[in-house]
Amino acid sequence: MLYHSFVFASLPFAEGFGINTNIFETNIINLAAVVAIVVSFVGQNLSALLEERKKTILNNLQEASQRAAEAQERLNAAKNQLESAKKKAVEIREEGVLRASQEIQNCVSQHEERLSKLEEFKQETVQFYQQKAFKQAYMYVISRIMGRVKERLQKGLDATYHVVVNNFYVSRFTEYNP
Repeated sequence: MLYHSFVFASLPFAEGFGINTNIFETNIINLAAVVAIVVSFVGQNLSALLEERKKTILNNLQEASQRAAEAQERLNAAKNQLESAKKKAVEIREEGVLRASQEIQNCVSQHEERLSKLEEFKQETVQFYQQKAFKQAYMYVISRIMGRVKERLQKGLDATYHVVVNNFYVSRFTEYNP
């Protein structure tokens, strides 16, 4: 017991550990202790987590920027392809119009050529049938003349007719110049 009396004798009353009845002071002390513990234990982890989150966000932003740049490049490439396709479409349209006009011109020239050949054929056909008709008329006239000549020869020549034939031959001889 002596021990107890020594501890109590050296410590003054109301100093040391005990129950503090002032709630405001107690809350401030408790809050300071909790904040110190949280800052000392959780602060390093929290700052590490925040640093990792910062790195992740920066990486995500860089990737998003890179994807945006790639998307812009693809958009520019697509625009270039669209312009190229428009130019090709115009070229194809112009070539189609040119070919169509050439084909029309070709058809017109072929049609004109056929018409000229048809006109030539018509002229040849008309000429052939004219020659045929002339030949038939000639043959008819010759046969009629030959028939009359035969009649005359068979009947004999009378004096007037004999004089006409002789005059004809005499006139032919006088026109002859060698």
